[in-house]
Amino acid sequence: MLSRLWELIWADWIWFPEGHGWADFTDHDGKVYPKPKDLWATIPIALAFLVIRQIFERKVAIPLAYLLGVKEELRVFASPNPILESYFCRRSKHPTQIVMETLSKQTGRSVRQVQRWFRRRRNQDRPSKVKKFREASWRFTFYLFAFFAGLAVLIDKPWFYEMKMMWEGFPKMSLLPSQYWYYMMELGFYVSLLFSVASDIKRKDFKEQIVHHVATITLIGFSWLVNYIRAGTLIMLVHDASDYLMESAKMFNYAGWKRTCNCIFTIFAAVFIITRLVILPFWIVHTTWVYPLTVYRPFFGFYFFNGLLFVLILLHMFWAALILRMVVKFLPGNHIVEDERSDKEETESEDEEEERELREKPKNGHIQNGYIHLNNNHIWTLVSVRTVLK
Repeated sequence: MLSRLWELIWADWIWFPEGHGWADFTDHDGKVYPKPKDLWATIPIALAFLVIRQIFERKVAIPLAYLLGVKEELRVFASPNPILESYFCRRSKHPTQIVMETLSKQTGRSVRQVQRWFRRRRNQDRPSKVKKFREASWRFTFYLFAFFAGLAVLIDKPWFYEMKMMWEGFPKMSLLPSQYWYYMMELGFYVSLLFSVASDIKRKDFKEQIVHHVATITLIGFSWLVNYIRAGTLIMLVHDASDYLMESAKMFNYAGWKRTCNCIFTIFAAVFIITRLVILPFWIVHTTWVYPLTVYRPFFGFYFFNGLLFVLILLHMFWAALILRMVVKFLPGNHIVEDERSDKEETESEDEEEERELREKPKNGHIQNGYIHLNNNHIWTLVSVRTVLK
């Protein structure tokens, strides 16, 4: 029963045009074709990326962060409180006003002190700038390498200049060694991102990122199986063209290099819109969606492949809206670009309120009600440092 179902799922007529099938991928006369078993190589490659990433972040990213002036934020930690900690971890990080009043009675603190505790506890778990810089620098390094590797793979190929050539001889198109390694590296990297999703910084678009990673892995893997490799290399190159610019802009943002960040981000926004909202849909997808219908009768694999591309385009439109919001924010006032996807800290008004309360404490006394113990000089140092880092 299962074998019959497996044969039905992978029937030739589902995934290939009429008259073609899996038998076309039999190696002969020195020509090599993609095989499903080739994709297993991405697992050790993904694991290797995870190891290389740890070494890179410790030996390269952290020293580079301090060289560029990235500093850890000075934060006020929440005092230990079992009742509040239990509610924070098990129930909600943002309790309602009614819950605040209940917790106030249970802990013997005022509602304002409970609110302050939860605000500090949330900030306590947020990633530091150095951690953000480490992650951005790793992605920047890979995307930069992948972009130029993609250019090297495609620069001498006719379908790079005439996209209709990607269908010439389909599906009997032999596999080149450069295409094999380009695919394995890209797919291995995205698999490694799924492996590290639990430890990476969770941003506002966390769910969209997961969808993007899954769609990308599925698209790359499927294009390998049915030999859409020429189209796949073009799609991967288009994606890598802007990613390294965004990561470098974030790196300079965390370092406080405002002008450099704004300049790079402006270039990134232009490249992103051109590559992902113009070249991808109107050139590449047009060639994968419209042109094949003039050569082959439509089949399920044709719809499946293009359906994944449309999912990516919808995600690109979502991110383009975030990018335009950032452009609107930083252009008029010339402020540092902030990643709209980031899990930001509490508002500046809350920080300023807390600093004002700290300054109002007795000069030589200890800070009570859950505050850390700071003298007046330490308070002014805290205010000065936080003012510079904002």
